[in-house]
Amino acid sequence: MDSKPRSPFSAILFTSLFLLLVGGVGLVLLFDLTAPTLGPRWLLFFLVTLAVSGLALPVAYFINIRFPSTPLANAGVLLREALFFGIYVDLVIWLQFGKVLNFAIAVFILAGFVLIEFLLRWRERNRFSAGADEE
Repeated sequence: MDSKPRSPFSAILFTSLFLLLVGGVGLVLLFDLTAPTLGPRWLLFFLVTLAVSGLALPVAYFINIRFPSTPLANAGVLLREALFFGIYVDLVIWLQFGKVLNFAIAVFILAGFVLIEFLLRWRERNRFSAGADEE
């Protein structure tokens, strides 16, 4: 197995709650206190990324527990997967604002993110480490 221990759920939960709280409170303040101009629209994308990543982080943790891999997913991998989902939701919102989103585009973008994550995990798994074969 991997020498790095799995991240404890308490750290994942704290990070998730922090991201969700900052994103959620920011979205409430954004909707309540601003007009829909260009600056607040970019802030909307940032806050949606934080809030959705906070929601997706525990899901990514439990998926990686249910389907373990070698090497085990550490906290950086879990955060990357949650951020990818947040960026995916941002892209879908952005395309919907432009009225160009349809089901096929959403599925192809999701497949692209899944492929990127698969290739990154494949690279991590196949990384050379001197001395690993000496056991």
